[in-house]
Amino acid sequence: MTPETIDRPTPAPIATIIAYSRRQAMDWSLVLVSQGIETTMDKELESRAWLLQVSNEDHARALSAIQQYRIENRGWNWRTHIPGIDLKIHPWVLVWCVTLAAWHYLASGKWALLTSVGRMDSAAVAQGQWWRLFTAVTLHSDLAHLMANLTFGFIMLGLAMGRFGAGVALLATFCAGTLGNVTGYLLIPHPYLGLGASGMMMGALGVLGLHTLIIWRDSKRSERYVATSVIAVFFLFLLFGLDPSSDILAHAGGFVGGVAFGGLLSLVPKHVLESRLLQGVATLVFCGLISSVWFHALKNP
Repeated sequence: MTPETIDRPTPAPIATIIAYSRRQAMDWSLVLVSQGIETTMDKELESRAWLLQVSNEDHARALSAIQQYRIENRGWNWRTHIPGIDLKIHPWVLVWCVTLAAWHYLASGKWALLTSVGRMDSAAVAQGQWWRLFTAVTLHSDLAHLMANLTFGFIMLGLAMGRFGAGVALLATFCAGTLGNVTGYLLIPHPYLGLGASGMMMGALGVLGLHTLIIWRDSKRSERYVATSVIAVFFLFLLFGLDPSSDILAHAGGFVGGVAFGGLLSLVPKHVLESRLLQGVATLVFCGLISSVWFHALKNP
């Protein structure tokens, strides 16, 4: 018998495209598949590079497709460097939380006088006791009220401290909480009594709302990220700040004040905010303000 010759197709020569990460190799392979180019992915152990193998016939078309993909997606690389995505809760927020808890313990026990001389009372403020606008921020009606503010405040105030520094954030949010009491004093016609740090915590939420404004100095494509931050914070305010059983006007005033302070602070260069001098001065002003208003409150019971 004469042996038969079987014609077998000759394997097509292979061309290799090098990618420098597994994610890049996967992205490129999807691009090639979408263009009808068959490819296999492998890893080179020595150089740890990822290899995409295509036929020689498709090599030029594959390179062109990958190049076009890189051009179209070049503008998205900046997203990994957005300031603020690495926000962390500042550990010094625990000091403020413990201070509020200790002050509540004193005010609800042997030093019950603290509540009567420090709570927000529109009639007393009208008679000249302006310090109540400030001292009311440090008082709470009961343990549940205190824990609600500490839970929310630990996160929001802690993040605000992480973004703007402990001293600056404390001073800004405390003043925002005071603006909340001013709002209630001006807009509520009947005698207005109130106390609590919720206006301050809403101020911390507002401060975080515009912290992304710094991106405007670094990129022309930042509007959507700033808008996303503002919208997210606004919906958080709707969720936590408009409880019918709470002091809505104080919350609203604190929130608006926090937004204003956050916008101004976001325009301050980062190296200035991080300076020990500014943080030290802000801390001293905050401590001096707290001491002063409580001195007036205890001196004029």
